[in-house]
This record gives sequence, structure tokens and C-alpha cells, in this order.
Amino acid sequence: MPRITIYRLPAVLEVTGLSKATIYRLLDRDEFPPRVQLSRRCVGWRVADIEAWLDERAARTASRRSEPAPHRSQQGSGRPKVAPKRR
Repeated sequence: MPRITIYRLPAVLEVTGLSKATIYRLLDRDEFPPRVQLSRRCVGWRVADIEAWLDERAARTASRRSEPAPHRSQQGSGRPKVAPKRR
């Protein structure tokens, strides 16, 4: 049987670079790997689940970068259009 390695919260924070609040917010939205209950007051995350989640996020980012950027005329200036002041 393969050995399962568990990250506790401080390791998850370090490996992901996310804050505790962000991790729990993602958990609430089912967008983060589930916790493993280790004891009544102790939880952790499977290292393989965290690594797979990070790989998925990295792949998603890479696929966005490979998409062609919209033509400059389609992007807009990024500033809201405001009518000139009347005098």
C-alpha cells in the first residue's frame, strides 16, 4: 500500500502561497482539495491532492497565456469613456 503524505495548514500556506482565509474560502466553494480529518481537532491535506491542484492551476494559467491576445483596438484603453466637459 502506498504511503500517504499529509500537509498540515502551515505547509499548505507555504506551498500554495495563499492566505488561510483564501484557502477556507476556496474550500467553501469546493475549489480546493478536501481536508482529511486526522483526529478530532486536527486536519491536513494529502500532498498529492495539493500538488495536483497546483498543477491544474498552473496548466490553466499556461493555456490562457497561449491564447492570442485581443487586437489592441478591441481592448480599449482601460479607462472609462467620459464625455468632454462643456464650457
